[in-house]
Amino acid sequence: TEAETGNYEEVVQSEWPQEGFVFNASLSRCENGGTLSWDEEAKKVIMKSNTSDKCYVYFDIYVEPTLAELCNEKTFSNCIKENVYTADGANGLYYHDGVGTYTNASQEAGDNSYRYSGANPNNYVCFGSDAATCPDDNLYRIIGLFDDDQDGNYQIKLIKNKAIGAYTWDGSNNNDWTKASLNNSLNKELFWNNLGEWQNMVSPTTWHLGGMNGDYDTKEYYEGERNNAGYGSNPTTYTDEIGLMYPSDYGYAASPENWTTELIYYDNSTNTNNNWMYMGLDELTITPYSSSSSHVFLMGYYGHLLSSTADYGYAARPVFYLESNVQLEGGTGNSSDPYRIQI
Repeated sequence: TEAETGNYEEVVQSEWPQEGFVFNASLSRCENGGTLSWDEEAKKVIMKSNTSDKCYVYFDIYVEPTLAELCNEKTFSNCIKENVYTADGANGLYYHDGVGTYTNASQEAGDNSYRYSGANPNNYVCFGSDAATCPDDNLYRIIGLFDDDQDGNYQIKLIKNKAIGAYTWDGSNNNDWTKASLNNSLNKELFWNNLGEWQNMVSPTTWHLGGMNGDYDTKEYYEGERNNAGYGSNPTTYTDEIGLMYPSDYGYAASPENWTTELIYYDNSTNTNNNWMYMGLDELTITPYSSSSSHVFLMGYYGHLLSSTADYGYAARPVFYLESNVQLEGGTGNSSDPYRIQI
């Protein structure tokens, strides 16, 4: 009569339950040795016995298994890839294989990533705390799943839900991320040291530092971040644990109908109301301006991309990748019940 309480009542009816209940094989029994089983296709109980018998059949209210139960021993990334993603757009996830049939599918990144897009998908994760109620400071969101080294093992990319404060990209006004003061703070002081034992779940990754200097849409930024040179002799890649979002991360977080819009024109309600990454703040990205040694890109508080000198303070949200073997412990992914990670 109630799910998972052990409370039963005897009923008389002419048909077996067809939906909303599940046959309880452990409680169902016969007095004289007969056996009972459930025929799922015929939706009826099968009784086998060599003699006359009296049997008792139990049904429980069906309880939808949690995502953690469905995933059992799967990795967190495989759980999302195989149990949350069902089709492009379902649960806010899009598979960027370049083959979709929805509007602007041709603008996908084409890297076989799975990215969350839209107004407010259930992509919240509690990281760095096992408190019953996740502290605001430990709430993150999933940008997507990425297999950058193409070994079949996807890594989950997280961004902090709220900014950790306002910081200069680099106090010396240099847009080489490998020497940036914020890079040093995130990876060695301010942020990294606060992760404690959770540091072991953060994977070193290659950050792409290709520069941009024009008005482009999201896919063009994605390609430029990975293929363009930086300013002068600045490195184009860098390996470390913590970074910032790419302009393309922000662009793809919007609903697909926005993906053909140049990022400088993302300052419209269609985008900001349907982009879960939008905070209404001037927020730093990791991407440098390629025609200047002092400018970097940021997302403006109106929702559009702009540039500024590296020595000016703006909101910063740390971004990092989880190790591919991290497993899910529980949660539904919404802000009040974020995904929990086994530690």
